[in-house]
Amino acid sequence: MPQARFRVFPPCRPRPVLLALLLVGLAGGAGADENELLGREEREALDLSEYQVNAPDAGYFDVAARMAELEEVDNSILLQEIDELSQGPSCQQLLEYEPITTRVRIPGYYPSPEEWELASEPLFRFEDNVSMLAGSFVASGDPYYAECLVRYLDHWAQAEALTDFHYDSMQPQAWFATESMLFAAGMAYATVRPFLEGLEEERERLEAWLNDLAHIHADIPGEPQNSCCNNHFYRRALYGSVIGVLTEDEELFRFGVSAIYSALHDMTAEGAFPLEVNRGRRATHYQNYALLYLVTNMQVIARQGYEEIFDLEIEGRTIHDAVDFLFEILEDPAALGDYAPLEQYTGFLKDPQYFTWMEIYQTRFDDPRIDDFVTRVRPLYSRSAGGYATLYFMSPDAQTHVFLDEEQRQTEAFRGLGQQ
Repeated sequence: MPQARFRVFPPCRPRPVLLALLLVGLAGGAGADENELLGREEREALDLSEYQVNAPDAGYFDVAARMAELEEVDNSILLQEIDELSQGPSCQQLLEYEPITTRVRIPGYYPSPEEWELASEPLFRFEDNVSMLAGSFVASGDPYYAECLVRYLDHWAQAEALTDFHYDSMQPQAWFATESMLFAAGMAYATVRPFLEGLEEERERLEAWLNDLAHIHADIPGEPQNSCCNNHFYRRALYGSVIGVLTEDEELFRFGVSAIYSALHDMTAEGAFPLEVNRGRRATHYQNYALLYLVTNMQVIARQGYEEIFDLEIEGRTIHDAVDFLFEILEDPAALGDYAPLEQYTGFLKDPQYFTWMEIYQTRFDDPRIDDFVTRVRPLYSRSAGGYATLYFMSPDAQTHVFLDEEQRQTEAFRGLGQQ
């Protein structure tokens, strides 16, 4: 096998365990304020040695069991998903897409959304392609799609794609944009890898490429009180967990786990993520956005034998408090108090990709608020954070038909739950 030219990182030696962090620093009483947020150095000092990669092929759901269940379903939503995905893409056509080998540079979203979208299209196409190949394999059981995914990712690995991107503290968008490409690739590959035969050289090469990219990205600390510790950290943690599992890299896996501890430490007594709800009119959006990556990450961690991660409690706060707070501010933005204005942006409620975490959460906790909400937005799909979540997670008994009353969708589900 030709030797790939990957950047080599020295092993990260754990710092001394800061028991005071867990016993005192995590104490927030009424919740963490900006001065009490867990910093990067404190986070790296956490003793997470109990978390190990135990099942490299576990992925983020039991693929074999789900495929067997899907063979027996008569649920119309799931059958429609199966029918659409079983007629998957042409592998040859996908391999004709050129990997991104030039220096990635993306303008900021909020200053110039149209330019951002145009520059991001090739990145989105990659995410859709890998997620679609994984979904087509689950829907059809045809190894063609699993093998195509390996060849597609290996094509990018051989080109050493995405290893060069523009980053500085004032222009981090390329770093942000390629985050989701990493976990899209990792989660798609984790879905098919247990069923692959052969292609050992390609798999070794693409896994080395994913691992290297994950380290390159995670090695950038981000800005204090911002990307070091907010939703972008939760996104990096997701690829850290899934790629850490795939490549049996416990440093990466524990990096992923550390985001859960960080988020729960920072959470207020009400369940708010301070760095998310201080985003003005988009406070509600970012509270949900954080949950998208944290809950999905928890699912990856749980599949390694740590089911208790969903009930992890730090000073009385759990992920359930963050879910409760989301629904509270959806029903009544006044619950945001001094964090943000009452006139909250609700456009995100029209985009099902932001709610794939709810399918995962619902399989475990059967929350009636989530049941009521996702009924109006299924089927749920995210091009990066988990792919075809409804196909992979929804109980066949949960819902049998798509919510078709578009006018009611607009007036009820998408203007805030409190306006129903």
